[in-house]
Amino acid sequence: MKCRICDRQARRNGYCKFHAEAYENIIKKYGSWKKALDISWKEYLSEIAKNPLTGQWAKEQAKSLSATLEKNDVAKS
Repeated sequence: MKCRICDRQARRNGYCKFHAEAYENIIKKYGSWKKALDISWKEYLSEIAKNPLTGQWAKEQAKSLSATLEKNDVAKS
């Protein structure tokens, strides 16, 4: 099975090693961001994706998660 984001072999939760680690880090750090900035999940993902200090894997993961949110929002409409 291929990673949901790239063509590498998926290992965990449908992601390759790199995107799985990025996913775990994004999830772990959201609580701190929310507490400090009172930021929504969608806003948090946007901030990660546009931050020049964010790594490639995390940016790709944030964009993928954001796209999934948007698909779900459209499906609910």
